[in-house]
Amino acid sequence: MDAAPQPPVLDPTDAPAVPAESLGRRFRRHAYERAPDERINKVASIPFILVHVVAVVGTLWFGVTWKALAVFGVYTVGRIWFITAGYHRYFAHRAYKTSRVFQFILALGATSSAQKGPLWWAGHHRDHHRNSDTELDIHSPLRGFWWSHVGWILCDKYNEAPVDRIRDFAKYPEIRFIDRYDWIAPWTLAIASFLIAGWPGLFFGFFLSTVVCWHNTFMVNSVAHVFGRRRYATEDTSRNNWLIGISTLGEGWHNNHHYFQSSARNGFFWWEIDVTYYGLRVLSWFGIVRDLKLPSEQILAGNRIKDGAFDLGTFKANWARAAAAVANTQPTLGDRVREGRSNAGAALAQRREVVEGAMVAKREALEAFVADSLHSAEELSRLSRRSQREPGLVDG
Repeated sequence: MDAAPQPPVLDPTDAPAVPAESLGRRFRRHAYERAPDERINKVASIPFILVHVVAVVGTLWFGVTWKALAVFGVYTVGRIWFITAGYHRYFAHRAYKTSRVFQFILALGATSSAQKGPLWWAGHHRDHHRNSDTELDIHSPLRGFWWSHVGWILCDKYNEAPVDRIRDFAKYPEIRFIDRYDWIAPWTLAIASFLIAGWPGLFFGFFLSTVVCWHNTFMVNSVAHVFGRRRYATEDTSRNNWLIGISTLGEGWHNNHHYFQSSARNGFFWWEIDVTYYGLRVLSWFGIVRDLKLPSEQILAGNRIKDGAFDLGTFKANWARAAAAVANTQPTLGDRVREGRSNAGAALAQRREVVEGAMVAKREALEAFVADSLHSAEELSRLSRRSQREPGLVDG
């Protein structure tokens, strides 16, 4: 029995724009200011921290054997593949089709990485793409590198799976089961690693490989939005990073991915290594997966920054930082004004009120200018994409 039907593939050049007003307000708070439910829950984070400690201390204490090394290699590569091929390309983006049985195998294999269940993972990832690098993005590095890497996971705000974002898979009872009991697979692997290779197998083979899997995934959210090259003009800060491309089995070609999200292949060209895609191709030969979505030649050639496409993502990121600086200026100077009022006379206090009012007016004018500039940039970006799709518009 097949899984649910696929939604239509969207043209990556026709992505909906985020309103300029939202962009202007986007990072108005200080970079490190958090809402109460966005602050790290120190108690709930203890197990996460302990896994790191146990992995390092246990490995140093019991050492590494050849069997443990084999367990580490198989667990690391295998679980990374299930995350990228399962949670990411299948559940989050539906980049290919498969049977209901293999769909469950993908979910079960991915839960072994201890990154919660498929509905939680894929649902939040869909939210990320829907709101990339805006105030609604759950892990934008524009809100802080640490936040994008792991901070958002350790707070309480995103504890629950956004089921409304992933109803296409939430309708399957077996997927709901494995999402609820996401501890089954990792605990099974932990026991198996001990039975296979003893204490070194448990601490090095299982716990340390789990930590490696975690941070491999986290680097895509943080590093791949900060370091690397941008081939395509997208509305976010995604970048292609060859090192992450290797370590994550193909997820490091992140700018490619944000440009054409439903592709089963993130490494668009032969020199961009994408082990996850290679595995999917092999499975397709045996009919286990099918209908792998790939970008057309027109999509591959379109919207390139080097060809003159307007890089709206970089532009918005820089203006967002500028807007945050403007918004944070007045409160600081306003505190200085208020601090001096207690020692100032009535006339001086009145003059200070005038200065403070002028500052507020200038700040609001500058914020309006930023919002207008972002709106104009979006229009320029749309015209840039249109000119690449319809060359005749700019030939004469």
